[in-house]
Amino acid sequence: MSSTPVTQDPITTLLTTYNELNSPLIDELDEEPSPLEFMRYVAQNRPFVVRGGASGWEACKRWNVARLKSVMEGMSVNVAVTPKGNADSPTKNEKGEMVFVKPYEEEQLFSDFIEFVSNQEKTEIIDGEIRYAQTQNDNLRNEYSVLFKEVQKDIPWARIALNQTPEAINFWLGNSHTTTSLHKDPYENIYVTITGTKTFTLLPPIAFPFIRETLLTPASYSRSTNGKLVMIVEEGERVPVALWDPDLEKDRAERHVGPYEEEAKRMQMKVEVGKGDMLYLPALWYHKVGQIGDEEGICIAVNYWHDMEFSGSFYPLTGLVRSVVLSAKGKEENKSGER
Repeated sequence: MSSTPVTQDPITTLLTTYNELNSPLIDELDEEPSPLEFMRYVAQNRPFVVRGGASGWEACKRWNVARLKSVMEGMSVNVAVTPKGNADSPTKNEKGEMVFVKPYEEEQLFSDFIEFVSNQEKTEIIDGEIRYAQTQNDNLRNEYSVLFKEVQKDIPWARIALNQTPEAINFWLGNSHTTTSLHKDPYENIYVTITGTKTFTLLPPIAFPFIRETLLTPASYSRSTNGKLVMIVEEGERVPVALWDPDLEKDRAERHVGPYEEEAKRMQMKVEVGKGDMLYLPALWYHKVGQIGDEEGICIAVNYWHDMEFSGSFYPLTGLVRSVVLSAKGKEENKSGER
């Protein structure tokens, strides 16, 4: 008996099937889940937001510019500085070549840093640089340890369900001029907005076929002798970076995702995470993050990273999708070169 011939690209079938089985709308909960309820979302690798889940935290009640300056008085912190709020992102250099650029990092007095961020938002004067607190090294339990007592030491339903304490707890502070480009992390992430609003564009791990992963030369910003930021191209291995910008509308060609554009549109989730809201961002989900300052011009968040589980079939299957797509891309490029 002859088998039925395959007429549809299997990647298209995969994306279509996912979209048919999964809603593009994020689940919104009115109260924190139980460990069992949370584990169901982990098993499905699906995000949710808890509206007001952290509204009772001391941080949500008390953190503002004056209080933070008082608590952090005299302390210096690591600050990421970029000309356009584009830290850790694909950016064109002076030659028009796309590179992966990291921020210039420097120590600044916290009081000076938060004043700069606040005033910049309120005056809308960019003045050549954007500053952001973004060290992803457990900084809330180290660099910002004096503030740690005003947030939860962990998220109980996540700690119990995952049977582990957070690998890292991070503190983020910036204004609306900072954007985090599309990327993914190997963590189960509980993200809590303390003040202001975070805006997320989310895509599941199987979105790899259209995120346009490309190997880019590494670069970083540095301060020149006149204090201005300049980009320095670095030596070293090229970095795999997602080039697709889900919010770029001005140039369809730059946004192009090949035959998967319709499925890409259907797959996106957009969610605003306001003051006191908690977002569960599952492991390996692609996310682009923007922010909106509060009445003082600042946006603050903390997040709890738990190591993802690599055993089982989920991680190998996401790797399979990536390998299949890259293999097909390589064959297509070889054909083009032979013409």
